[in-house]
Amino acid sequence: MFKTARMRKIRIVTLEKYVAPTVDALHESGLVQVSDISESIQQDPELAELVTPAKATPYTGKLSSLLMKTNGISELLGDSLSEGHGLKDTLMSFISPDMPVQKEVEALDTEEFIKKAEDTLAQVESKTSVIEGKLAALDAETSELKSNKSLANHLSNFDMDLALLKDSKYTSTTVGRINAESSSEIKKELSNLTDELEVFTVPMDDKEGEIITVVTLKEFSDDVYSTLRKFDFERIEIGDVEGTPQHIISSADSRLSTIESERAAVKTELRAVADQWDDEILALKEQLENEKEKNEILSSFVQTKDAYVLEAWVPVKDTEKVEQLVEKSSDGHCAFETIEVEGTDDENVPILQQNGWYSKPFEYLVDMYSPVRYNAIDPTIFVAITFPFFFGFCLTDAVYGLVVSAIGVVLLRGLGKVKESMHSFGWILIWSGLWAFILGMITNGFIGDFPERIAGFRLPTVFAPVEAFKHPETILIIAIAIGLLYVNIGFILGAINNLRYGRKKEALGSQICWFVFEAGIILLALGFMMPAIGMIGMALGGVLLIAAIGILIWANGAFGLMDIFGFMGDVLSFARLLALCLATGGIAMTVNILAQMLNNMVPFAGIVLAIFVFIFGHIANFAFQVLGAFINALRLNYVEFFAQFFEEGKGKFDAFKAKRTFTKIKN
Repeated sequence: MFKTARMRKIRIVTLEKYVAPTVDALHESGLVQVSDISESIQQDPELAELVTPAKATPYTGKLSSLLMKTNGISELLGDSLSEGHGLKDTLMSFISPDMPVQKEVEALDTEEFIKKAEDTLAQVESKTSVIEGKLAALDAETSELKSNKSLANHLSNFDMDLALLKDSKYTSTTVGRINAESSSEIKKELSNLTDELEVFTVPMDDKEGEIITVVTLKEFSDDVYSTLRKFDFERIEIGDVEGTPQHIISSADSRLSTIESERAAVKTELRAVADQWDDEILALKEQLENEKEKNEILSSFVQTKDAYVLEAWVPVKDTEKVEQLVEKSSDGHCAFETIEVEGTDDENVPILQQNGWYSKPFEYLVDMYSPVRYNAIDPTIFVAITFPFFFGFCLTDAVYGLVVSAIGVVLLRGLGKVKESMHSFGWILIWSGLWAFILGMITNGFIGDFPERIAGFRLPTVFAPVEAFKHPETILIIAIAIGLLYVNIGFILGAINNLRYGRKKEALGSQICWFVFEAGIILLALGFMMPAIGMIGMALGGVLLIAAIGILIWANGAFGLMDIFGFMGDVLSFARLLALCLATGGIAMTVNILAQMLNNMVPFAGIVLAIFVFIFGHIANFAFQVLGAFINALRLNYVEFFAQFFEEGKGKFDAFKAKRTFTKIKN
């Protein structure tokens, strides 16, 4: 619970004949994290003379190609199935997602599997390629029709067949938009080029521009265009169109409507294919990912002429299981060597946390900060206890807390079934909401002051000495006391970590000195307040304070004195618990007062306005305060607590493990 799982490195040697079944067995078990053995070879010259780096199998390229093709088909079928889903369907996918049904698949060797995958993809592609071709043709025609329609709209004032504006064998026609005020100057400039041209303009609908058409011999076309470019001229390309603009627009609209019907029919065909093949493709995609991973992992091995050598990290408790698994898959043709982690040389050891059912979801919050260092103290249990409490303290409203817990239940029963992160987050919200409910009932937070102001009764669960708005000083004392306790727990954990790694000076200067400092302040205070202790207590307190300051300067230099302000800041930072508690209740109370005033002062519509302000005011307050509670509960752990002891690791235990969401191996 307080430490990560003990790990060791295991080196496995097996014959080339048995390397595939051995890899399969390890992949399905998910008990090891395969590491690149090349680093170990460089540190062991004798081993380096005997082995050479292994390579991924020659099937890897083919598997990658098939996986890319499968991804494309999967996206096509998935988009088809999700098309047309509205807001209700989207919400239901969060609240009650469809659970994947695992398809039984055979355990085939790579060559057989590739052949089966190719056959499956060929069957699906024979259907999807025809449909994609139809959709591509319809999209191309739609694009062309829209382009022609846009051209016709620009030239809508032309009462002529637009085909007449195309270039002929001897003439060139230039068409474009100009500013109306430049029209006469343009015509004058063009007339100076040659007499062999015709210019006419037609006003545009926006009345700010004109469409100019210049017909001239081809030999003058470049000069015409150069002249027009001196002005604000936007050329319009005349494509392969025929008919008047009105005829083109009418024909395009008619055909576009028909195309939409044809596209709907084609998409219906695609959906039928998706209904038939989507599960099969998802299963195939998962199999390809697994097979590709198995074939690529060999590049982390080394080999001799007849054997392969691999290294892997394995939890100590699973070592025997792994050895038995490899023995069985290789028919006993294997050898093992275990390599223990020595002393504090554990910086690169992967991390496998081992927390119970309650604290397990809170690993998600710890991982957001950083992986824990191997063999250092895992703070997950502390976060699991304090985060929900801090969240509830900041929110301190029973109804808001119940809503938070309800959201957690929805996540747990919805996306939490298919996503591990959502499962963890669901539990985090449930426990955090329950603490907000408990503290709200004790401190008189129930949609602000709703019971007394609007409903006319007082909660029987309220404990008067900690009623938030009547005794905020009590809440502040509790918050500071919690902060002092939690920071001191951090000092204890930090001292343990530092002493374990032999950093005695850092343990004295960063953690132990504060216990001396606190003891000095306590004795000074007791000596001042209690005559029985008197001067002796004050003297001892003074000695301890001087000793603490001396340790700070010895360990951290003169600037170590500044750490006193850091220590005070860490403790006083817990006053934010009071601040957010009052903010939640204060804004909720304000919303209640406004709603009550509207109901009492505005005739007829007052009740409607009051309900509107009440509902949306509390929704807004809930959203802001929940966000603030979450951020500040995290901050009190990340900044004020973790800073005292946390040791960062390089990475979590990444098991070499087959994904089995859509598939399962036949027994």
